[in-house]
Amino acid sequence: MRSHLAAIPELCVLWIAMAQIAGQEDREKTTALKDLLSRIDLDELMKKDEPPFTFPKTLEEFEYAFNEYGQLRHVKTGEPFVFNAREDLHRWNQKRYEALGEIITQYVYELLEKKCNMTKAILPMDATEDEATTFIYLSPDALSNPSKLLVLIQGSGVVRAGQWARRLIINQDLDSGTQIPFITRAVEEGYGVMVLNPNENYLEVDKPAVFSPLPSPTEPSDEPAEKRERKDDKEGKKKREFYEKYRNPQKETETERIPVRENGSSEEHVLYVWDHFVSRAAAKNVFIVAHSYGGLSFVELMNQREMQVKNRACAVALTDSAHNIWLQETSKGTQDWMQQHCCNWVSSPEPLDTLLDPMLPDCPRVSAGTERHELTSWTSFNSIFRFFTAILEAKEDEEVVENSNIVTTRSSSLKNKHQDL
Repeated sequence: MRSHLAAIPELCVLWIAMAQIAGQEDREKTTALKDLLSRIDLDELMKKDEPPFTFPKTLEEFEYAFNEYGQLRHVKTGEPFVFNAREDLHRWNQKRYEALGEIITQYVYELLEKKCNMTKAILPMDATEDEATTFIYLSPDALSNPSKLLVLIQGSGVVRAGQWARRLIINQDLDSGTQIPFITRAVEEGYGVMVLNPNENYLEVDKPAVFSPLPSPTEPSDEPAEKRERKDDKEGKKKREFYEKYRNPQKETETERIPVRENGSSEEHVLYVWDHFVSRAAAKNVFIVAHSYGGLSFVELMNQREMQVKNRACAVALTDSAHNIWLQETSKGTQDWMQQHCCNWVSSPEPLDTLLDPMLPDCPRVSAGTERHELTSWTSFNSIFRFFTAILEAKEDEEVVENSNIVTTRSSSLKNKHQDL
């Protein structure tokens, strides 16, 4: 019995040693598993079975077309555009949507040129052949119309000249998503028109490929150099094969953006167009419609060209504008002028044109009759033109009164002179 009891401590030591060895093996396995998982990019793993990013180049190849109501429909099924063309492949679906969006952009350009009879003006005006450029669209009388000029400024993002919202063009219709109804109405009412392009402010070019060598071992080793190199090559090959198994089959091309001179941002673009086009136009009365970030760019224009804008602009319609007179540090004179000449149609559940509480002391805020930000320009379409007409009529009435007072004053002066004689 005593011999058995004497053996117990030895067994305990053996168990402890075995447990330590097992624990060490578990820790080594855990470390190896962590190392393995660290090499797996879960995002890349999800892309493993992604189809190539090769998409149609035309609406016809996409098998979509705009019907008589300006709605995008599948040519075979008549159904609206379907974003989730392939389940569980969100990134691929997004790339497909963006490819369609680029086609839509070109389609809208064609409408501006063919339906609206507008022409491109390249910016900067003195650009060289190999320089990054952008452009705006002008109606035939944009610079020569002596009476009225309408300037359209979109918000930020992927939208280009002639668009308010790509999402509306694809999912709703051309009228709600493009500026074409504004252009058509303006031309009918005797306006010249300028369509700005504040987001086309850079040239995107491919980046040259950069190849990074595999990292060299940081810890010194007693192994012969040749043996160590063969081992490193073998391990490196395993790592590459492991990663290749899970990586995305197609790599996206890395690009860099070259800004357009004097038009590298929305604010710069609006200022440049004002200086080189609007200020040189013949129109006595300038009207502006600015959506979202376009409103911020307009306020920045006022900060830079306050007196010019006050002298030339008759009325400004903002739609869910992103401007902030405090953050943009506008002058008291600008705020007072905006109170009299601007109106901001904002997203709201209230009925269209309902006067809302002011948030800042700049311009009146009224409901656009919708809670959807991207729809505010379209839902306030008729209200905006009524606003322009009312402001212009009030201005013309004031001019008539002023001219009448001048005539009365001159008549009285002549009468007094006659009496003196």
